[in-house]
Amino acid sequence: MEFYFRLNLSFEEFKPYYQGMAEAVQVRDIHGKILQINGRHFRQFLSADGIHGQFKLVVDRQGNFQSITRI
Repeated sequence: MEFYFRLNLSFEEFKPYYQGMAEAVQVRDIHGKILQINGRHFRQFLSADGIHGQFKLVVDRQGNFQSITRI
């Protein structure tokens, strides 16, 4: 299954996830479904400005994480 969403977090807003103090980033996909995604999956997209952009999340039939990409 694929989910599409936008994420705009400053570096400071993402810092607790990067440091492991917070775990699940909560986002709303384009159809209104609320998703909770482990913050570690976003580390590859982090810059000095934070994390900004549109993303595609892929999960298997059981809802287990497969991949996340910026689109």
